[in-house]
Formats: sequence, structure tokens, C-alpha cells
Amino acid sequence: MILGKYNKLIANRSTDNGFYLIDENENEVLMPNRYVTETLKEGDELNVFVYKDSEDRIVATTAVPTIQRHQFAYLKAKDVNRIGAFMDWGLEKDLLVPFIEQKSKMEAGKSYIVYLFLDQETDRLVASSKIEDFIEDEDVDLEEGQEVDLLVFKKTELGYKVIINNLFEGLIYHNEVFKILNVGDALKGYVKPLREDGKIDLILQKPGYRNTIEPNSALILDLIKSNNGFLSLNDKSDPEDIKRIVGMSKKAFKKTIGTLYKQKLILIEKDGLYLTKNS
Repeated sequence: MILGKYNKLIANRSTDNGFYLIDENENEVLMPNRYVTETLKEGDELNVFVYKDSEDRIVATTAVPTIQRHQFAYLKAKDVNRIGAFMDWGLEKDLLVPFIEQKSKMEAGKSYIVYLFLDQETDRLVASSKIEDFIEDEDVDLEEGQEVDLLVFKKTELGYKVIINNLFEGLIYHNEVFKILNVGDALKGYVKPLREDGKIDLILQKPGYRNTIEPNSALILDLIKSNNGFLSLNDKSDPEDIKRIVGMSKKAFKKTIGTLYKQKLILIEKDGLYLTKNS
């Protein structure tokens, strides 16, 4: 069984303390009574998360953690004591970040990006906020235009640093961000043309004219409709007003409303945009 991961196990036998599950090698693990349903019976297959409880026993749970082994996540510190910080990860036993694994001293009530791994010395799951130690910088198997999972971990002068697919570091430049981003935000992104220096740049909009113009058109039409058929923006509006109201650059906005105008779905007037009868 793999600690810190989901395991497919078979319900083997019921006891006063819960149900024992087995893997393909007939290794047993207890799933405590609080996770056992009335319909569970011997022979049923379950997909359960395996970890160690507060008494250092390996147990299985149907509860859903917010982070798994070899993943990064944005977690809140519930408590800090002489051992380290204890993070809320959605399970009964809190996740420890030892002091030696804290990039800066953690405080209760604050949230941090952490990485979950198995400590080889103690054979226990622990987390670290020294995330740079766990980010891969070799064997980058990404392609231009590929959709990826992103986790924002730092804001810089150039843009937002993100973790890509729980593996690599990337950057979204400020001038290509048209909505508010915060540390801890999880979102989808797309890989820009790969750089010779190995660094990875990303965008949040799907590449390609048709792929970006269509969702933008739907967004603007929805905004106009929800505002009684009028939106106080046009092709002369200030770029900051456009970014604040519709979340896109002025260039993308002008291209979008130009398309909508040609499709006779909107009118572009001095005071703003109006729906036509066609829309």
C-alpha cells in the first residue's frame, strides 16, 4: 500500500473497530467504523486514502484530503508548537510541517504553499514549505499549447510564478493576466512556445484566434444581457476599465466586440455597447 495516495483495496472482514481491507498481496489495513457504510460487504472494492493516524497506525479513509503525496497545495496552519506547524488537509489527523521544513517560521491561521512527501527516517507523511527543493527543472515533457494545471505560489515584478502539473515552475507575465490572481489559486493554463533557456512561460487563454474569441464573445454578451442590454464600454474605453469589468486586454476586447458587431449581435455607440434584436 502506498502511504499518502489512494489505493484500490478489497473489503475483507468486519470487526468491532471497523472493516479490514486488503491489497492484492493480502496486506491488511483498518478502515475505522466512522468511514464504514451500512451497505459495505466483504468483497467490495474501495478506492481509499491510506495514511497514519494520531497513534501512528496505518489506516484507510474515504475522507478526501486536499493534498496527496508528491503534490503541492495551499494549506492553512491550524496550530504551531515546539514540534512544528500542523496544517488542515481535510483529515482527522493534521499534517505536520517540521520546523526544519519551514522556509520561514509559520504562524497559526495563515496559509502556505507546501509539498507532501514521505520522510524516509520516520516513515511518516510530512510537508515542507521549501517548495523550490521539490520543483523539477530537468526532463520537461511539455509541448507548446498544452493545457496544464497551475498553482500560483509567488508574485514577482515580471508576473506570477506557478507550479505546473505538480512538477515544474513557470511564469505568467503581468501583461497577460486579465483577472485578479492570488497565491494559492489553482487554475488551468497553456504552455507558450518553449524557450531555449528551459524556462516555461504560460498564458491563461487557450491559444488560437477562434479559441479565444468565442468564449470572450459569450462573456461580453452575457455581461450586456445581465445589465439590461447595455454595457458602458466601447473601443475607446480605458484599458484598465476594460480589464476591471470584463477581465481581458483592450486588444482582445476590441477584436471581440468587432466580431460581435459584424455578426450584428451588438451596436457600438459612444456611451457603450447595446444588444441588437438579433441577439
